[in-house]
Amino acid sequence: MKLIELFLKGGPVMWPILALSVIGLAILAWRALEFRAGRRDGRGLTVVSTIITAEPMLGILGTVTGIIRTFSSIGAAGGAANPLAATAGIGEALITTAGGLVASLVLLFPYNLLADKVEEK
Repeated sequence: MKLIELFLKGGPVMWPILALSVIGLAILAWRALEFRAGRRDGRGLTVVSTIITAEPMLGILGTVTGIIRTFSSIGAAGGAANPLAATAGIGEALITTAGGLVASLVLLFPYNLLADKVEEK
């Protein structure tokens, strides 16, 4: 499965996760360039810290929306158990959870490295 297909199967909550990741990576790249130039202040790092905290929460929100979708599809079928109807919602739940965790972890390690450099100053 291609990455874009996986992203789209994660449902609508994947979009804010992606947006926050891009913002967080941009801030980290900016701060890394500033640090290399000798400017070691912590501007922007609070935003990255907030993004690192928010992304797993968005993943959990995607889990909830995916489970809601699963139960809605079961309810629309008159309560009859149809495993195929449930798989899309469960897949959305799992993909979004993983997406939020991975996005957060990608930012966490460079954030800690840069935050440590600010404290050394």
